[in-house]
Amino acid sequence: MTGGNWTRRSEFILMSFSSLPTEIQSLLFLVFLIIYLATLMGNSLIILVTLADPTLHTPMYFFLRNLSFLEIGLNLVIVPKMLGTLLSQDTTISFLGCATQMYFSFFFGVAECFLLATMAYDRYVAICSPLHYPVLMNQRTRTQLAAASWFPGVPVATVQTTWLFSFPFCASNKVNHFFCDSPPVLRLVCADTALFEIYAIVGTILVVMIPCLLILSSYTRIAAAILKIPSAKGKRKAFSTCSSHLLVVFLFYVSLSLTYFRPNSRDSPENKKLLSLSYTIVTPMLNPIIYSLRNNEVKSALIKTLYKPMAFRICMF
Repeated sequence: MTGGNWTRRSEFILMSFSSLPTEIQSLLFLVFLIIYLATLMGNSLIILVTLADPTLHTPMYFFLRNLSFLEIGLNLVIVPKMLGTLLSQDTTISFLGCATQMYFSFFFGVAECFLLATMAYDRYVAICSPLHYPVLMNQRTRTQLAAASWFPGVPVATVQTTWLFSFPFCASNKVNHFFCDSPPVLRLVCADTALFEIYAIVGTILVVMIPCLLILSSYTRIAAAILKIPSAKGKRKAFSTCSSHLLVVFLFYVSLSLTYFRPNSRDSPENKKLLSLSYTIVTPMLNPIIYSLRNNEVKSALIKTLYKPMAFRICMF
C-alpha cells in the first residue's frame, strides 16, 4: 500500500458482459467469434487480392491494404481477450497487459482516423487531377502519406497510456468494460485527474476533428468537380470511386463519436460497451464487405484469386 486506499496494482478484472446470464454470454461468444473470424478473413483477403492482382497496384488499393492491416491489428488487440472472458470466465488481465491493450487500441484507432483522411485526399487527386494522378501519387509519395497516417498514433498512445498508468489506483480493480479503454480505467484512479482529463478531451477532439475536416475539405472539392462533369454517366462513375470510402468514413466516425462524445450521464456502462462494439468489432468486419460489394475491380480480383486454386484442383483430377 502507498497510503490511504491506494495500492500498487498487479492486475485488473475486466467486467466485460458478466452482468448477463451465462446462456447469453455463450451466445455472445459464438456471435463475436463468427464476426472475428469474418473480419480476419475479409481483411486478409483484401490484402491478398490487392497484392496478387497487378491491376490493383494503385494508390487507392495501397491505402486500402493499410486500412485492412489496421482493422486486423485492432481486432487482435481487443477481441481474443474478450472471447476468453466470455468462454472461460477468466476476466483477469495483468497491469502490463491492460496498458499494452490500451496503447495499441489508441495507436490503431488514431492511425485509422488519419488514414481515412489520406484516402479522401487520394480520391481528391484522382478525380480533380486525373492526368497528374500517377505523378502526384507516386510510390514514394503514397508511402510517405501512409507513414504520416500511422505516425500520430505513436505519441498519442504513448503519452495517454503512460500518463494514465502512472497514477495510483484505488482498492477496486474492476474495469467495467470488455477491454482496457481509458474512461473505465480512469474511474479507478485515486488522484486528481483534472489535467489528464483536459488533455484527453482536447486530444480526442483534435484526433477526430483534424482528419474529419481534411475529409470534408477533400469531398467538398470532389463534389464541385463532379458537378462540372457534363454527362450523368461520368458523374456516376466518378462518384462510384468515392462511395465505398464515404460509407466507411460514415460508419467509423458515427460510431466513434457516439462512443466518446456523448455525455456520461446519458449512457449507462452497458450502453457504452454496445457503442464500443460498433467501431471495434462491427465496422472492421463491414469494411471489406463494403469495398468488395461496391467495387467491381475488387470483386473481379476476388473471383480470379479464388477461382484459380479451384480450377487448378479440378484440372488435377
